Amino acid sequence: MPVSPHDLAARMSGARRPQTFNLPVDAARRKAREILKQRPQGRYTPIVENWRQLPNGQIEFTVRHLPTMD
Repeated sequence: MPVSPHDLAARMSGARRPQTFNLPVDAARRKAREILKQRPQGRYTPIVENWRQLPNGQIEFTVRHLPTMD
């Protein structure tokens, strides 16, 4: 399978792939707060993004780990 330049660059940088969560509203709020309260791991800070409500009432959001500024 061919590898895109973006995938290759992400692998070489050690960046993590974004995680996507689908949770009920209250559980999504708790999980997002838990993620935002985490200390940066290594050189990466967790960011919650793309928060949306699905037709079934659940919340979908993505967590990315962005490089910290030193």
